[in-house]
Amino acid sequence: MTPNKSNNFCCGGGGGFLQSGYPEARREYGKMKLNQILATGAAYAITPCHNCHAQVHDLAEHYEADYHTVHLWTLICLSLGILGPNEREYLGDDLKEVNVFHPESAM
Repeated sequence: MTPNKSNNFCCGGGGGFLQSGYPEARREYGKMKLNQILATGAAYAITPCHNCHAQVHDLAEHYEADYHTVHLWTLICLSLGILGPNEREYLGDDLKEVNVFHPESAM
């Protein structure tokens, strides 16, 4: 993304604004982040924070953007083979069927 690192744009959902009750204003503030994500052409927006995840996901749904929003830990668990089936809600079809290790089935 450009800009990035310490100059990156805020998603607009932090600091309690996600729960403030002003979704129209929050989405308007989030348009800068939405446009930044769309400019990458990426199929996934990876977020490390719950507030960012909720905001970036909401922006995609509200503005009908074509990307999936996932937590960083979701991809880590997926890569380790320990992501449970109920934790795949935000994955696209390309990742929903990736092999998952289930301890119960190993017995």
